Amino acid sequence: MTDLIPQFGGTLYTLAAFLVALAVIVTVHEYGHYIVGRWSGIRAEVFSVGFGPQLAARRDRRGTLWQIAAIPLGGYVRFMGDANAASAGTGRPVDPAHRRQTLAGAPLWARFSTLLAGPVFNFILSILIFGGFAMVQGLPTDRVEVGRIAPSPPGIVNELQPGDRILAIGDQPVDTWADIGRAAQNLPVAPQQEWRVQRGGDDLVVQGPDPMPARISGVAPRGAAADAGLMAGDVVIAIEDRPITRFSQMRDLVEAAQGQPLLLQVWRPGQGVASYTLVPKEQDLPAADGGYEKRWLIGVTGGESFFAPATRRAGPAEALWLGAAQTWDIIASSLSGLWAMITGQIGSCNLGGAISIAESTGQAASAGGASFLWWIAVLSAAIGFLNLLPIPVLDGGHLMFYTWEAVTGRPPSDRALNLLTAIGMAAVLTLMIFGLTNDLFCP
Repeated sequence: MTDLIPQFGGTLYTLAAFLVALAVIVTVHEYGHYIVGRWSGIRAEVFSVGFGPQLAARRDRRGTLWQIAAIPLGGYVRFMGDANAASAGTGRPVDPAHRRQTLAGAPLWARFSTLLAGPVFNFILSILIFGGFAMVQGLPTDRVEVGRIAPSPPGIVNELQPGDRILAIGDQPVDTWADIGRAAQNLPVAPQQEWRVQRGGDDLVVQGPDPMPARISGVAPRGAAADAGLMAGDVVIAIEDRPITRFSQMRDLVEAAQGQPLLLQVWRPGQGVASYTLVPKEQDLPAADGGYEKRWLIGVTGGESFFAPATRRAGPAEALWLGAAQTWDIIASSLSGLWAMITGQIGSCNLGGAISIAESTGQAASAGGASFLWWIAVLSAAIGFLNLLPIPVLDGGHLMFYTWEAVTGRPPSDRALNLLTAIGMAAVLTLMIFGLTNDLFCP
């Protein structure tokens, strides 16, 4: 019985992290609907965080009831005249004098902008978080200069110092950060390399580690490494008793295992060496030719040396631009992945459900506050994209109806709206069940 206590505690932690992330993302989404609706002259009667029985509430001077409800699985804004929290159906009777304050009675531009604002605010949240990371962490300097030195395993000599400007590794010149990866491809695999640096005006040759060591810089949620408990900063020193020096060696051995369990010897700063057994997972990844390819992965990124680049401050405009680019990458990859599943280029197991999202959220939270915040930004962009799909009951479905009205000059009939809404609801429920089935039965 006592063996179940850690597992139960881990489940509660995962659930709590998921609910916190969901509350943040949904609240921002619904606030987008609320504030743009208010600016457009549409009155919100209720702004609810959660569903079900009311736990706490306050009514503001505009008459909107702000409440926290008992079931923390989302939230909603109910505008004047809405039939329900989803703003679906024929609506409730409203005094004709107040019809302009309802969603149904507002001009088309007001309805369109109010519904579009939810996903847009999700994108804004992602941009702000990603941009905030760029401002706080900084960006690598144009000069290839050493910043903070990271711990390295015993036996690895690292004579690099903060402020060193890297000129060459072995016989490979280095002018840009990309040259470090190119140099690794042209150098023999060895625990030690000669690094030529400029230090205090002098050119020196010092001993340093391989430029692309098997040091883990990131762990993907729900990957084999995350399931086993590996962390950023860990260094893989052996796989199946074969010494590992370079990240590419690890990648090759994982691919060669073809899904068979692998025993990894891992050095962790401050803790020493420990053994982990991982089972690689087959995943569909974008290929260089634009299609997809199947590869065996353990879910880590790495290849960064035992130092961090020297950084410079990112200005607000540059940070926001980088945040927008990161958000667009998530939207584009979501769209590409969805199309690839529809056309059969990749397997349907790539569509996860609530369980996989909750597990990923829990693992991101376990990795630290920064990782959790980054994951919220990723989820926010993905949820904003999903809400724009032209499926009735989603924001994209409403926008599709408004587009029809703009083109034809009249809204769809009540019969068509009710039928399409029922079809949309069935489609959403089917996708949810399909994703949950994948969570339970896909490898």
